[in-house]
Amino acid sequence: MSSDLNTDMHVEVRHLEPSDYNSLKEAMLAAYPAIDDAYWSKKHIRDLLETFPDGQIGVYVNGKLVGAALSLIVDYSLFGDNHTYDKITGGETFSTHTEDGDTLYGIDIFVHPDFRGLRLARRLYDARKEICENLNLRAIMAGGRIPNYASYANELTPKQYIDKVKIKEIHDPTLSFQLSNDFHVRKVLRNYLPGDNESKDYATLLEWINIYYQPEEKLINSPKQIVRLGLVQWQMRLFPTFDSLVEQIEFFVDSVSGYGADFALFPELFNAPLMEKYNNLGERDAIREMAGYTERLLEIFRDFAVSYNVNIITGSMPRIDEKGHLKNIAYLCHRNGNIDSYEKIHITPAEATAWGMQGGDVLKVFETDAGKVGILICYDVEFPELPRLLREQGMQLLFVPFLTDTQNGYMRVRSCAMARAVENECYVAIAGSVGNLPRVNNMDIQYAQSAVFTPSDFAFPTNQIKAEATPNTEMTLIADVDYDLLKELHVHGSVRTVSDRRKDLYQLKWIGKS
Repeated sequence: MSSDLNTDMHVEVRHLEPSDYNSLKEAMLAAYPAIDDAYWSKKHIRDLLETFPDGQIGVYVNGKLVGAALSLIVDYSLFGDNHTYDKITGGETFSTHTEDGDTLYGIDIFVHPDFRGLRLARRLYDARKEICENLNLRAIMAGGRIPNYASYANELTPKQYIDKVKIKEIHDPTLSFQLSNDFHVRKVLRNYLPGDNESKDYATLLEWINIYYQPEEKLINSPKQIVRLGLVQWQMRLFPTFDSLVEQIEFFVDSVSGYGADFALFPELFNAPLMEKYNNLGERDAIREMAGYTERLLEIFRDFAVSYNVNIITGSMPRIDEKGHLKNIAYLCHRNGNIDSYEKIHITPAEATAWGMQGGDVLKVFETDAGKVGILICYDVEFPELPRLLREQGMQLLFVPFLTDTQNGYMRVRSCAMARAVENECYVAIAGSVGNLPRVNNMDIQYAQSAVFTPSDFAFPTNQIKAEATPNTEMTLIADVDYDLLKELHVHGSVRTVSDRRKDLYQLKWIGKS
């Protein structure tokens, strides 16, 4: 302990503050002298404090920070025991943190060596345990260095070394301390922290079980693992009245509800028959007239969602926003009466030139009683960035209402939707329209084969097709998807396209509206 300490000493453990950064950097550099650039940048600390302020703890002596413990909350099932430090921290972006997680994950703990006679690290561990208990988390997990292993690597395997540390034949400054704090070694990790020469690139996966953990038991409204989808392959035809169109909508909602579906998906611009009475107008004026029906249809869909107890993705409908811009918008009518919406971001050249449509600028995942879902409209699914951004928000199921007039156009949507299911380890459901509208300009013949696609691994169909409709035939398609299979894939898949991304080499960032 440094000789400049006087007899007046005050030790305090509290949450970190941005003003502590210089002292934190100084303590880290002193604690990790053998590791290059062994300190968190000011941006890292700022991001941590914004992401999870309650999980960042400092220990202070006479008001100065001399050690810290940094943590995240993660859904451990998404990572499993064979993770790396880079994966668990999201490439040090901390995007892996989720308030819905079950595990407090320790990403760093250190004390300035000048203060290592005061058992300050024990106070940090105790504070972590308190956080874990207060937040009702299942456990604390961490990857622990074994910095003394380099001295024994020629004669002992990592397992032999750990066993000798356990029985106190060997002292390891990190592992011995962790074992004395009620952590146990769950397994040995290889290449957990590349460049840790003292540990020979090995690490221990440590676990502390919260004995006070109480899993939330729900007798009703518990999260669904098996989710039933009802896809509507809609026949384009002329309807004599608005009410007759509504009757056809209700027929399909009633049908999929009768099968106990959690979701009903309608196609893009399925309500185009309403333009027939405006066919004497130009195409731009006709679709703006059709947009006048959208609010009425939305109210009807909301009532159907409640009365038939099914979440409805309304396909898409034209809408004029407050600035007078024409948008292509999909609504998610929850069966509890809530409504969410998504505006098509990528407008096709035909939509722009024929109708004067403009794209939206908001992307988000929707929380439902049957999982986290995303909605993209037709052309949007041909841009892989959007589903990947949704996946990073936890999306499990992607809905894609589409409208294609040729088989070429359909195959673009279909092929891209299948690729998105592989890339993002999620399910993708697409629904389109068939038939023709002879008296509606710019809405000639439609081609569609609605389907539900899966990732490509042993637990899923070899061709990725969970279910598909008969091409160009009006019908419903009912299919079940299993979220547990996705969780298994995330951890034990033959390949793991979400977690294996090289975030040290490339990043994807949304710069639009939140």
